[in-house]
Amino acid sequence: MIEQTITPVTHDLGQFEVRRAIPSRERTMVGPFIFVDQFGPAQLDIGGGMDVRPHPHINLATVTWLFEGAIDHRDSLSTFATIRPGQVNLMTAGRGIVHSERSPQEERERGARLYGMQTWLALPDGQEEIAPAFEAQIDLPVVEDQCAKAIVIMGELWGKRAQTTTHAGTIYADVVLAASGALPIEAEADERAVMLVGGEASVDGRPLVLYELTVLAPGAQLTLSSEHGGRVMLLGGEAFATKRHVWWNFVSSDRERIRAARDAWTRGEFPKVPGDDKEFIPIPEQPKTVSYP
Repeated sequence: MIEQTITPVTHDLGQFEVRRAIPSRERTMVGPFIFVDQFGPAQLDIGGGMDVRPHPHINLATVTWLFEGAIDHRDSLSTFATIRPGQVNLMTAGRGIVHSERSPQEERERGARLYGMQTWLALPDGQEEIAPAFEAQIDLPVVEDQCAKAIVIMGELWGKRAQTTTHAGTIYADVVLAASGALPIEAEADERAVMLVGGEASVDGRPLVLYELTVLAPGAQLTLSSEHGGRVMLLGGEAFATKRHVWWNFVSSDRERIRAARDAWTRGEFPKVPGDDKEFIPIPEQPKTVSYP
């Protein structure tokens, strides 16, 4: 039933914590997911907020999903979008994009809330260098009964498909279980994992540990349930045959491509972010996000 459990590395950013499950020494990917961060819940001080300065990405797509709060997204395509709960933001980096993420002013004035997920999807072979793009989807399919509600964020689950773009086979869902709630976990995906992000829940009677990434055995018919209520993220999809490398904000099947992107950012050759072009994140000496041999 359970193939692997991964305890995330917690990064304390002052007023909130970020928990990174993958990439890790134990595992690099689950389906196309190559980076899984969970942050919050947190209540920031009045006047404060999250400020992720402009930074680059290549050969991946970022997926932002919020449970609480709001984030202003800007990118080098001239996109401006405020991310809110119930809306998925998909930014496809492809051959290269730059973006920033900051708390909106109205959030700062009342004390920003931060609680959600930030994930990256590796782009499949033949699509790593596609044109950059951005989309926000609000009208997402919902599967529910009296004790369970699941929002299908990406892919097809429980007979419903989200209109969110998928470059490789992908499943991603936000599952909220009331007391005594239960929901089957579909077995069709090559690789699947769940993360308990609130309350309590179990898989076929095995309790999930809060924020731990639990990788499920391929093909196993499993049931997600909760005695008292909980919230679980389900993610996974197509297994990649070709290895992906991660270094800082760059993902690629080619290490030389990552080195070229790093040098291009250092030389200032990536495009600017309109409306947020005064600051940037420099290349770190020792990045926190890396893949392992």
